[in-house]
Amino acid sequence: LLRSSQPLTGPNRRRSREDEQLLGTILAEGERGFVLDTRSAQAAKQARISGGGTEHKSAYPGWRRLHRALDRGRVLQDSFSRLVELCSDPAVTMERWLGRLDSSRWLGHVKAALSTACLAAQCLDREGCTVLVHGAEGTDTTLLVTALAQLILDPACRTLDGFQGLLEREWIQAGHPFQLRCARSASSHARGKQEAPVFLLFLDCVWQLSRQFPLSLEFGEQLLLTLFDNAYASAYGTFLCNNERERSLCKVKESTHSLWAWLNQPEERHKYLNPLYSHNPLVIWPCVEPQSIQLWQGFFLRWIRPSQHLEEAWGQIRRLVQGN
Repeated sequence: LLRSSQPLTGPNRRRSREDEQLLGTILAEGERGFVLDTRSAQAAKQARISGGGTEHKSAYPGWRRLHRALDRGRVLQDSFSRLVELCSDPAVTMERWLGRLDSSRWLGHVKAALSTACLAAQCLDREGCTVLVHGAEGTDTTLLVTALAQLILDPACRTLDGFQGLLEREWIQAGHPFQLRCARSASSHARGKQEAPVFLLFLDCVWQLSRQFPLSLEFGEQLLLTLFDNAYASAYGTFLCNNERERSLCKVKESTHSLWAWLNQPEERHKYLNPLYSHNPLVIWPCVEPQSIQLWQGFFLRWIRPSQHLEEAWGQIRRLVQGN
C-alpha cells in the first residue's frame, strides 16, 4: 500500500522518469498494480491546468487507474455544518429530521470513504496487487483511504497502541495540515477557506467499524471523541502545525508534551479501552449499504443527549468483564 500526491504533468503532459522507474521497480514481471485516485476523472483532468494531472497509461505499464471521487474542502465543511445545525434544532419534526439528514449528505461522505477504503483493501487482500493511493496534495482524502484500509486489513492497527501508531504515521507524519483544517471550532460559523473536517470524517468511519465489529477494536468511542477534541483545542503538541517541517521549526517536541504519553498513563489508559475486545486476526469487511451507515450519536448529539446512563452501563460491563 503506497500513497503520494498527484503527478505534476501539467497541460503539456510532462513525464517524470524517476516516478516511472520507481513504480516500474515495485511490480515484478507479470504483476499488476492499481492507482486509486480520490478525485473524479474530470477533476483529475482539470488539475492539469494548474500543473497537476494523472499518470500516463503508456508510461506506467502494469498499472491501472481507478477514480473514486471523495469530496473535501468546502463541500465537506458545508455538509458538516448542515448536520450540526440539524442536530442543534430542538423543534425539528421527524419528517424534517429525515429530510435534512439526507440533504446534509454527511452519511453519504462516510459511505463513500468506507467504500473507497474497502476497494483499496480488496485490491490488496483478494487481488494480491499493489495499490497506490493519491488525490491532489496527498494529505487529505489520500490519508483517509490509506488509514481506513489498514484498519480493515491489519488487526495490529485495531489495538490501542497500533491505532496510535497509525495516526502518527498516516496523519501526523504524512502531513495532514491540522492547523489549517482545524483552525477554529468545528461548529464555528466563521470558517477559513482551508478548513475541512477530514479528520472527523475518518473518526466517524472508525466509529462505524467499531459499531459493526464491536469486539474487534481494542479502543472505544471515548478515544475517538478525545482525539477530535484535541485536534481542535489541546493542551498537547501532537496535532500542532501542518507538517513535520513546521513542527521541527517550532520545536514542538521539545516544548510540548505528547498526547500519547498522557493517554498511555495507566490511570488514563483504561478509560479508552473496549472491555468487550477480543483479538480478531481476520480482515473486517464493513457493510456500506445505506441502512448500515448510522449517525454517530455519541458525537453529533453529545451535548444534547445525556450520556450518564450510557457511561454507567459501560462501567457495569467493565466490572463484569474484570470479575470474570
